[in-house]
This record gives sequence, structure tokens and C-alpha cells, in this order.
Amino acid sequence: MNRGYIFIFLATVFFSSMEVALKTVAHDFNPMQLNCTRFLVGGLLLIPFALRGLRQHGAKITAAAWKGFAWLGFVGLVVPHVLRMLLGVALPPLLVAFYGLVFVLAAFVPREFLAVAFDSGGVTTGPMTVPFIMALGVGVSAIRGDRHAADDSFGLVALCSVGPILAVLILGIAFRASDSTYIPPVLPEVSDSVELWQLFHEGLPEYIKEIASSLLPIVVMFGVFQAVALRLDKRTLGRIAVGLAYTYVGLVLFLTGANVGFMPAGNYLGQVLTGQSYHWVIIPIGMLIGYFIVKAEPAVYVLNKQVEEVTDGAISAQAMGMALSAGVSISVGLAMVRVLTGISILWFLIPGYAVAIGISFVVPKLFTAIAFDAGGVASGPMTATFLLPLAQGACIAVGGNIVTDAFGVVAMVAMTPLITVQLMGLVAQLKTRKARSAQPLLDPAALLAELPDDAIIEL
Repeated sequence: MNRGYIFIFLATVFFSSMEVALKTVAHDFNPMQLNCTRFLVGGLLLIPFALRGLRQHGAKITAAAWKGFAWLGFVGLVVPHVLRMLLGVALPPLLVAFYGLVFVLAAFVPREFLAVAFDSGGVTTGPMTVPFIMALGVGVSAIRGDRHAADDSFGLVALCSVGPILAVLILGIAFRASDSTYIPPVLPEVSDSVELWQLFHEGLPEYIKEIASSLLPIVVMFGVFQAVALRLDKRTLGRIAVGLAYTYVGLVLFLTGANVGFMPAGNYLGQVLTGQSYHWVIIPIGMLIGYFIVKAEPAVYVLNKQVEEVTDGAISAQAMGMALSAGVSISVGLAMVRVLTGISILWFLIPGYAVAIGISFVVPKLFTAIAFDAGGVASGPMTATFLLPLAQGACIAVGGNIVTDAFGVVAMVAMTPLITVQLMGLVAQLKTRKARSAQPLLDPAALLAELPDDAIIEL
């Protein structure tokens, strides 16, 4: 009882002083920054007490809980970023804050779980989430209507990728993920086309149900807005319905083929290539595969088209594709180096994100937002279903630790485009400045001398 009175007293004191403190710094921070800082500090203070309570009660976690927690982290950063676009808050400071928190939490996560946590940020931004979220970002930024709205139209995917990383890191700390073990997948034995079809026949119903459950919230949300505010005509509704049908069928076929066909193929290929005496050959081959596999990502085409439209062709889809391919190629090569050597993923992620965030303060805002979106887009289903099994197969062949060495490919693929796309923006900025400086200054007197008398009189 006495402890309860103490907590009531402290809550009253802190809550009453909060308004005074916020008014003191209100001229330096906008309301969004104040609220984010306030809840962040409060959450960090409550985490130790929450962890102690969970461990005292012997709380257990299931696979469904992992997915749910990652989804909460994903959704939890959608709303703040929408507010960021509406209020015009710069993206780089937010990236510094969130990724700083990520690497602080990474110091307390067991080594066996570190790479898995960083991979979770890339796998949540796939062909379902990217088109919807990017369209949402462009639409929300258009509400502002100012000249900087286009700069804030991208970046939503970037922060949505940070949310699952934070959520899963906290979950790994709370539930002692180091106590768990990883069981490698068993490669199916296929002798003829009949057995191959049987694998697809067994996997197809699962993905039919999974894609339906993924599309249903979007359809329900659209139906509510259609009834309340949109009131689109029948022709437009018919086109949207046809598009949803194409999306559903295409995603079912794509994900079935990727998960049933590519995962075993990638694992087997990794074991065969690395099982040779010259196992280092997996590095250049992995880089070559990474260069071309990003072109098979469905969300990449959405991003490239969106970028080309928003920038009025200043950033072409071809240039974006080349930057993404180069970034993914480098990342896969570095991931294969990790598989062969066992180097911690933090030796790559910390300097990589430091460079990416550092560049963000000198390149145009639009390029920064596009780059961090591109990181989430490039690490899509093809990365998770082929490159990750490729690394796992290679790790099995060299006798490494799959959890610490193989996992992390998705995180590496999500990191390198941040640098390559921003470097492309930096080069474009330098070229623009050089072109402007090369233009001769026009003399007003000379211009007036060339005008006829009537034009001069009108002026």
C-alpha cells in the first residue's frame, strides 16, 4: 500500500512538471519531436521493469508472437512518419535517432540473435507493403502542397524497416533468444516432374490463404473510405477490382514459386559451390547473382517508376536500377565473406550506416528518402527465398554457424543501396552546381541594348 502511494505521488510530480519542461523547450522543437522524445524516454525507463516482470512470470514466446511483434514495430513507425510528412520534419535527424537506438540495443542482444533481428527489417518490406506504403507517402505529402512536399514523399518505407528491427531486438533481449536453437531446412528429394508438381500442389493452398489475409485489410480500408469519402465511379471501381485480382493471382504464383522452388535451389547451389576446394568462388558468383536478382524483385519496379514520375524524369528508372544492382552485388559479396570468415555483422553494419547517415546531411533530401526506401525495397522476397538459402547452404558446406554467419544477408542487401543511391544523388548535385557555375553571367545593360526601343519603353 505504501509503495502504491509513492508511485501515485511520483506520477503526479512528473506529470505536473512535464508541461513546464515542454514549454521551456517548445521554441527549439516542434510538437512531433517533443512527443517522440517524451515517449521514447518513458519507454526506455520502463523496459527494465517490464523485462524483470516477464522473466519472473516465466513468459514464453511462440513463432506467431515473433511475427506479431515485428508487425507491431512495422506499423508503429508508419504513423510517426505520416506525421513527419505532414509537419515537414527532416528525415536525417530521425534516422540518426532511430538507428542510434538500434545499435544501442544491439549491444545487449545475444550474438546468436543479432543477424536475425537486422534481417527482420528487410523481410517486412515486400511486394505487398511497398506499393501501398509508397502510394500512401506520395498521397499524404501531396496534401501539404508546398514546394518541399515532393522531398518528403519518400522515406516511409525506410522508417517502416526500422520498426521491426527495434521490436525484434527488444523481444530478443526480453526472452533470451540465445537459448534457442536453429534447425536447418531439409531439402526435398525430387526425382521427376510429378514429385515437383506435388511440392507446388502442397504449397499453393497455404499461399492462397496467406495472400488473401494480407490483401483483406487493404480492401476493407478502401471500402470504408469509398463509402465515407471517396465515392468513386463504377468504372474506376472496376479498374481497381481488376487490379486487385491481378495482384492476388500474381502474388500467389510468385510467392509459391519463390518459396517452393527457389529456397531449395539456393541452398543446394550454396552447398555445391562452397563444397569445392576453391570455396572462395562463392564470393564473385554471389556478387553476380546479386546484381541480376534485384531485377526480379517486384517492388523494385514500383520504386523505380514512382521515382521517375515524382522527379519528372530527372532520376530515370534505368539509373535507379543500376544503383540498386550495384549495391546489392556489393552486399552479397560482403555477406559471402562473412560466411567464409565468421566476421560479426556489426563490423559491416555500423560503418555502413554511419556512412549512409553521414552522407544524408549533404545530399538533397529527396535522394536521402529514396535511398533509404530503396534499401527496404531491394531486400524483398527474392532475397529471403534465394540469397538467404544460398548463404545457409554455403555456411553448411564450410561448417560455420548458420545463425551468426548465414543470417544477415537481408540486412546487408538493405544497407548498401543506401550508400549507392545517395552517391548517385551527390554526383547529380555536383554536376548541377558545375553546370550553373559554367554559365556566363548575363549583363543587364547588354540585354537592354539588344532590345528594340518599343520593348524598352514597355519595360
